[in-house]
Amino acid sequence: MAALQFELLGRCPESAARAGTIYTDHGEIATPIFMPVGTVGSVKAVTQQQLMQDVRAQIILGNTYHLYLRPGLEVLENAGGLHLFNGWHRPILTDSGGYQVFSLSGTRKIKEEGVVFQSHIDGSKHLFSPEKVMDIQRVIGGDIIMAFDECPPYPSEYAYAEKSMHLTHRWLDRCWEHFHATPDKYGYTQNLFPIVQGSVFSDLRKRSCEHIASKGAVGNAIGGLSVGEPEQEMYDICQACCEALPDERPRYLMGVGTPWNILECIALGVDMFDCVLPTRNGRNAMLFTSKGVINIDNKKWELDYSPIDDGIDSEPSNYYSKAYLRHLLKAKEILGLTIASVHNLAFYLHLVREARAHILAGDFPAWKRGQVEILKQRL
Repeated sequence: MAALQFELLGRCPESAARAGTIYTDHGEIATPIFMPVGTVGSVKAVTQQQLMQDVRAQIILGNTYHLYLRPGLEVLENAGGLHLFNGWHRPILTDSGGYQVFSLSGTRKIKEEGVVFQSHIDGSKHLFSPEKVMDIQRVIGGDIIMAFDECPPYPSEYAYAEKSMHLTHRWLDRCWEHFHATPDKYGYTQNLFPIVQGSVFSDLRKRSCEHIASKGAVGNAIGGLSVGEPEQEMYDICQACCEALPDERPRYLMGVGTPWNILECIALGVDMFDCVLPTRNGRNAMLFTSKGVINIDNKKWELDYSPIDDGIDSEPSNYYSKAYLRHLLKAKEILGLTIASVHNLAFYLHLVREARAHILAGDFPAWKRGQVEILKQRL
């Protein structure tokens, strides 16, 4: 067992983009990387075999809030953790459940101790404290587990954002102490990432980065973005955080975003991304492709028998036609949801592989500028 390691392999001379490798006990992760979101132990409509073969995912996410409520910790612990329960033997990152708990604004109460909330399943009451969230994530079995934080809404008043940031820091201190006082489970190393908060206020973000960096964690996360703020504001805060966080540790931008968001944030120094957008939008007929964005519902695709996207290395994207996928979604066939989701995820993973290749080749900025222009097009 060894703690997570991060090796920087290349930097882009004209931006902060970098390429590296993260080493975990469940395998290596080539960065920059996109991580599909497996909320309840599965990426919606996609099998683990498809994630490995068609999407070529290297790491997926599990959601602490949802897995804690169902199937529950007893089921997961008896299985030997989420890896053995769902058959995914590559790395897993578990979020802290904080974002889900705070989105339950009408049924939760924030206290110094933690957050009391009601289950969306049966209305039962639960407490998430920093210590309990560490224990839950130990049982779920993530290779990377996240500190419990408060994610302030956008917009937030400065005073609220500052108060929230200090609460996040106090909770981090408790997470850190409890995490290091408890053993790893299941015979491999679990690694804790703190989360930077501070809303869109650059001075708060800087102070939060300083507190997070003082922990000397093996990796760090930037939270509280992509919650409704303008894109440029997100980029400005992301840049400030990347400049303030340790250079030798991986940086994870939580919940971001569109393909162009990802490329812009790679240029700012981010290494890891996750987002429900590719699967959620895919299920709702929006496809991200190497030529731009497609609304496959539109009648213009009804007689288009060309592949969904022959510009990426994904068998479903090359094999099925736009007309066929449109038909499946119109007919509400479950296969349509799967093909659209697999395609979008495959495209995202293709995009970060290409970004990595161009960083190592030294021509990332020029390539990125051209790609952003293409990817934003509505076809």
